[in-house]
Amino acid sequence: MWLKTLLQAKRVIKVVVGFTVLLAGVVMLVTPGPGWVVIALGLAILAAEFVWARRLLDHLKTQGGKLRDAVFSSNNARKSPDPPAESPK
Repeated sequence: MWLKTLLQAKRVIKVVVGFTVLLAGVVMLVTPGPGWVVIALGLAILAAEFVWARRLLDHLKTQGGKLRDAVFSSNNARKSPDPPAESPK
């Protein structure tokens, strides 16, 4: 009986902490702070208990990867290639 109560208390604590961190991340989107990082952390905590949080976290990872690829590929495309070095005659 104690073990079941302890596991339920642990689950409740995870859920409360996860939603608190998630809410803090949403607030940080409009105030100074690492909002998206904190949102991802909150979703990671909630993903241990909820399938919807796992799916949302996976979607966030996918979109973040696409954004990273777009930013770094556009930086490489903007750089002009170096002119070939002239060979001494």
